[in-house]
Amino acid sequence: MRLTALAIGLVLAGASPTLAQETAATAPAAAAAAPLADWRTVPADNLMIIDTNRGRILVELAPEAAPLHVERMRLLARRAFFDGIVFHRVIDGFMAQTGDPLGNGEGQSPYPDIKAEFTFRRGPETPFSPVASPAGAMLGFLNSLPIQTQPTSLMATTGDGKVHGWGAYCPGVAGMARDDAPDSANSQFFLMRQPYPALDKRYTVWGNVVSGLDVVRAIKVGDGENGAVTAEPDRMNRVRIASDLPEAERPVVQVLDTSSATFRALADGVRTARGADFSICDIVLPVQVSGAAAPLV
Repeated sequence: MRLTALAIGLVLAGASPTLAQETAATAPAAAAAAPLADWRTVPADNLMIIDTNRGRILVELAPEAAPLHVERMRLLARRAFFDGIVFHRVIDGFMAQTGDPLGNGEGQSPYPDIKAEFTFRRGPETPFSPVASPAGAMLGFLNSLPIQTQPTSLMATTGDGKVHGWGAYCPGVAGMARDDAPDSANSQFFLMRQPYPALDKRYTVWGNVVSGLDVVRAIKVGDGENGAVTAEPDRMNRVRIASDLPEAERPVVQVLDTSSATFRALADGVRTARGADFSICDIVLPVQVSGAAAPLV
């Protein structure tokens, strides 16, 4: 269970992803001083806590984009399936993969494989904040998840009043690994270390790292075939959904609300600074984390 050989081969061959200007994506001082109404609290049932030997990673789940995969991730976290599992394939400039109980890329959970959710249907009720409209498309955010979608104007022409959308593989985006068959995802997943748009619409996106991208990028890189980690791999010590923990043990995550004026000013500033080179991956949402600290490892 892995990213396909094509996807890994492109990285190992030196294919360049769209370059995001990470330093330009940092929030201006105005975001830090945003009024309380401009911050959105991530629901505890949509907050996955991944405690690793490198530190804590907090992922906001995206059930609007991939309900089947999100339900699987909740199930596996609640069964403590991920506890102790290693990051078995880690490629610098690409992603960190885990979720295999065998630790070699061949294992999976005892549950059935999941039907692919490479795209989703976006309707008027879907939380979406556009930031740019290139020809024939819209770029924006579904809560904290960067996405691309067909134009809203097309909703009036479709049978269900909705249009296609899909997650953009920016740094921190959580995707589901699979074999060559589209419907073969099960328990293995990967967290993006850098942007890689070649994965868009080919692998299901189920969430986004809202805190701990530095931890994702600190995970030990593999030195074996296709990025396989051959000695002393880093591991997930514990993975839980925040709503399953006592309130005293839950972190509270607030993300700048993408419907707020503060966010619009941030997005406009980044888009102007990047000009023709603008990518949705250039925008990094400001986040505040409070409450329970990560346990010592």
